[in-house]
Order: sequence, then C-alpha cells, then structure tokens
Amino acid sequence: MLRGTLAAAITPLRDDGESLDEDAFAPYLDFLAEGGLDGILTLGTTGEGILLSREERQRAAALFIEASEGRLQVAVHCGAQTTADTVSLAAAAAEQGADAIAVIGPPYYALDEPALVRHFAAAADACRPIPFYLYEFRARCGYSIPLGAIERLRELAPNLAGLKVSNQPFAEVEPYLLEGLDVFVGAESLLLQGLERGAAGAVSGLAAAFPELVASLVRDRAGDVGQTRAMLERFPFQAAVKACVAHRGVPVRQDVRAPLRVLNADERAELERWLESS
Repeated sequence: MLRGTLAAAITPLRDDGESLDEDAFAPYLDFLAEGGLDGILTLGTTGEGILLSREERQRAAALFIEASEGRLQVAVHCGAQTTADTVSLAAAAAEQGADAIAVIGPPYYALDEPALVRHFAAAADACRPIPFYLYEFRARCGYSIPLGAIERLRELAPNLAGLKVSNQPFAEVEPYLLEGLDVFVGAESLLLQGLERGAAGAVSGLAAAFPELVASLVRDRAGDVGQTRAMLERFPFQAAVKACVAHRGVPVRQDVRAPLRVLNADERAELERWLESS
C-alpha cells in the first residue's frame, strides 16, 4: 500500500519534448528522495502521461522504477483513452515492478456508471495483486467517478486500495473519504483538512519541485505552501515545475510535450527572479 507524501513527478523530456531524457531520471529521483518523500506517482497530470505514446509510457515507467532503487514507492498512472490501452499499461507496469497502479477515467466521452465500472475493473484485474487506485479529477475528466461505481468496484476488484482525489473545493473531496480506502489529496490547499478527516497522505504536483515543503506539511501537519503553488500556477504548470527543478540543480530540461508549451522569455525571467529571492 502507498503511504505518506508522494510527488506527482514530472517526466524528463528532450528534443523539444519529442523524446524521453533518459539520463535525467536517476538524478531527478535522487533529488526527490533527498527531499524526504515517501514515493512518486508517475505519468499523471504533472507528468504529461496522457500525451505520451504507450511505448514511451512503458519505457518511462521502467526508468522511474529502476531509478527509485527501492528508496521511493512508485505508483504508475496508466489511465488512457481506451480500455485496451489502459489494461496494457497496467499489466506492463505491474510486470515491471510498480508498487501501485492508478487510473483516471477516460476523458471526452461522458461515460455512465456501468461503463466506468467495466473499464476500471478491467484495469484492476490486469495488475492484480498490485494495489490499484482510482484517480478522481473532475476538472480533467469532465465528470466524477460515481460513489456507486466505487462500491461496485470494491466487490469486483479485491486489489482496489484507494483513490487519489484532486478535486476542489473540499466539498468535492469529502465524499471520497470512504472507510477502508486510502485517499491521497492532490490539492495542497486542502491537504491539512484532508488529513484531519482521515486522508492517508498527499500526491502533490508541487512536491515534484519542492519535495521538502510538502513532506514537511504532511509530517508536521503545519505550514503553508499556498504562495509557492500560486506562483507556479501563474505560468504553464508543467514547464514551470521543470524550470524550478532545473534551478535547484537537477539536470532536467524545460522541454514539454506539445501542445503544452515552454515558458517564454518574460515568464522565465519572472520565475527566475522569484526563485532567486525565495
């Protein structure tokens, strides 16, 4: 089972975002481990997973798992547009040695409850007995996972271990704090409230660049990372996180996969001034 504080990890890219930057995975994982994290979620929203090919995602998962060297739990996000691709990714990640599998609902189509149950159950079955986590993020899917679907999945998928919930405000998180399932909060602004109500920990995009800040927030149940998160959200988020990681001495490029874009010159200058003054 996952525990504690996980970074929603970036995926190192090169060649204007067209290729994996394989040499950067190990130093990036060193940086996260030294920052006090318990693990990572790879290839999620911060990690651009939905924009990579199935082959790239499998290779990236293997690189993350290898670079973790057992120091960090590695959960692999395997959500894709089709059930077939989701199942393939989940099975491959389990075989590669992932500690957990997470799956977001397919975007674009407004899937009903039976369709979602069938989709998630197939993904969970493909990675058994590896712990399986639902990824609830209404803003990205266009819909939320019905609570009835989760109850049905508890019957069908014995490896269903919990959820990552990235919804806001807290009223859209609270219904998913279900007894017997571990919930990881995605929005740092809601993290303390979630922990008070029984959440298991955090899966944080901010922790991808500032692991020590979020690890301390979870460990000490005190602190404020709101200003840091607000600053990064002034810019294209994935590119800004990579710029921060690079500024902190990790050999990660700012390349992102199109249609995401890198920071322009003014944005880079503003972010650098803030990093220098922080």
